[in-house]
Amino acid sequence: MGYTKDDELAINTIRLLAVDATFKANSGHPGAPMGLAPVAHIMFNKFMNFNPKNPDWLNRDRFVLSNGHACMLHYALLHLFGYKLSMDDLKAFRQIDSITPGHPEAQDTPGIEVTTGPLGQGFSNAVGLAIAQAHTAAEFNKPGFELVNNHTYCFFGDGCAMEGIASEAASTAGHLQLGNLIMVYDDNHISIDGDTKVAFTEDVMKRFEAYGWHTQWVKDGDHDLEGIEKALQIAKDVKDKPSMIKLTTTIGFGSLLQGTGGVHGNALKADDCKQIKKKFGFNPEESFVVPQKVYDMYHAHAADGAANEQDCNKLFEEYGSQHKAEHADLLRRLSGKLPDGWEQKLPTYKPGDKEQASRKLSEAVLEAIHETVPDLIGGSADLTGSNNTRWKNAVDFQPPVLGIGDWGGRYIRYGVREHAMAGIMNGIAAYGTLIPFGGTFLNFVSYASGSVRLSSLSHCRVIYVATHDSIGLGEDGPTHQPIETLAHFRALPNMMVWRPADGNECSAAYYVALTSKSTPSIFALTRQNLPQLENSTLENGIKGGYVSVENEKADITLVSTGSEVCICIEAVKYLKDNHNLTARVVSIPCFEVFDAQSKEYRLKCLPDGIPSLSVEAMSTMGWERYSNEQFGLNRFGASGAYKDVYKKFEFTPEGISKRAVATVNFYKGTKVRSPVNRAFQQLI
Repeated sequence: MGYTKDDELAINTIRLLAVDATFKANSGHPGAPMGLAPVAHIMFNKFMNFNPKNPDWLNRDRFVLSNGHACMLHYALLHLFGYKLSMDDLKAFRQIDSITPGHPEAQDTPGIEVTTGPLGQGFSNAVGLAIAQAHTAAEFNKPGFELVNNHTYCFFGDGCAMEGIASEAASTAGHLQLGNLIMVYDDNHISIDGDTKVAFTEDVMKRFEAYGWHTQWVKDGDHDLEGIEKALQIAKDVKDKPSMIKLTTTIGFGSLLQGTGGVHGNALKADDCKQIKKKFGFNPEESFVVPQKVYDMYHAHAADGAANEQDCNKLFEEYGSQHKAEHADLLRRLSGKLPDGWEQKLPTYKPGDKEQASRKLSEAVLEAIHETVPDLIGGSADLTGSNNTRWKNAVDFQPPVLGIGDWGGRYIRYGVREHAMAGIMNGIAAYGTLIPFGGTFLNFVSYASGSVRLSSLSHCRVIYVATHDSIGLGEDGPTHQPIETLAHFRALPNMMVWRPADGNECSAAYYVALTSKSTPSIFALTRQNLPQLENSTLENGIKGGYVSVENEKADITLVSTGSEVCICIEAVKYLKDNHNLTARVVSIPCFEVFDAQSKEYRLKCLPDGIPSLSVEAMSTMGWERYSNEQFGLNRFGASGAYKDVYKKFEFTPEGISKRAVATVNFYKGTKVRSPVNRAFQQLI
């Protein structure tokens, strides 16, 4: 060990960069960076292995800032160690179009592993990164070739500790005995409301001990550099448990407001900035100052990381000569590509094939492709038998000592932890070698919505297998029957929400989800059986929408998704036989994908001159974009056999026809405009 004035200088440089950047922006959170600077200095400079010149190097150590409001700490470190983050970027903190946004975003800033900000999300991402590392190591490491042995480090604060998702993820990590995961808890006793004694007085260490974590407490996180280093080394040496270090710090260390809520979420005042610079031996009239000694120290460590990467690259070349198939597979995964010809394994169906629930059709896809796409790793939030997410010969991802699986297993038992499952999947995806999927009921994807939103924002290729998608689940009733859920998630930018009507559409959903490297997907799947439809093909499905039943000189277009498409098709005959009206049917299993098609194609599906009626046993919100009139369910459902529930709410050929007749009569004699034709269309 042994710490010098140069270490103190580096720590204070980190602090003052946070002070200056938040002061210049007149916005941000200087307090946590000032308190965490000592542990950040030691962790990054003495423990973490990385190469700023190649932020995507596979075997780098990962760092996650779960208390993402403290991002100036991370930005300062990235700049000082030589990532592509300039001093001008620090000066542009929180400004429009800068790469230093108000919370860390993985797509914006080199060296940021995951997008954090909503508290607890980074914690669960870190667990996902650790899972991905453990699995990748089990799959690719060979005797004499330890290609993957990195650790995941994470900082979290009192806010993260209070969030339920962090508790879910910590419980998961403890069960999985993830010895490659090291968490530092910033115990500074301050949250936005002030001293945590007003709301948070539990013993966090005891909670983590109960979860099965190895715990330590460094009581003076401001000064005890030797104690911090010792704790980190012990944590790194623990192989059979995740580690949590409780680090008691002073928020805003050095400020006139240190230790108070006043330094948490507000830039320091000018006089405070000057006095703290003077206290730390800097010129109070200067800003954004980095002594050359600090650059030299950190660049030397970065050079060590670059040398380590070169050694790893040489090892990987030797590995390729002895393990050619694994070498090629790992290279392919890191490129984000899928195996050649994998799509030929996707099941296809023809009319007359056996009726099946789309949750079973999803299972058939997984059964068909899991060997061809070894990147797939998935699980369920304690609903495996209902979600149908486990292929027959799957091995569970478990600590080998438990005797119920191993690190190479590809099926994850998430337990009843929907939110953590989603956050963990984002972390798994961010690692770069795996494509995660996870199952729950569609209604309970809402429990996970914070993480689902970050899947979209972070451009994660993750798949949510969301079964029991409507009032069609029947007897469980309104508590389990989703009404507003699809409208919610369809409103998310960069989210593909699929509600397939049959087997070919289900295979199409998987095809598009797996080939879309930067867009997550939600599959809304039925409990009840569905027929295999005419004109349904993989080619049609991957367009997100297509004409399912075409009729010339039609009086009305019925637009639908999922289990209601086949009822609309039945309504075509009912309308002709009982009302002498000609109808056509359009299936739109995915709004996001359909909207990406050409306007010409969309107008073929939804032409001018014909009124359209949407039919979906969900909220009608959002259907104005594809229909002139909407038939849906803008109330909660009911408990009963699913056919009786559909009948109660008139999702029957008769009920659809009644509304179709009303639509035709309403628009008779008018020049009907297709919903595809919009005022802003030419601006897109």
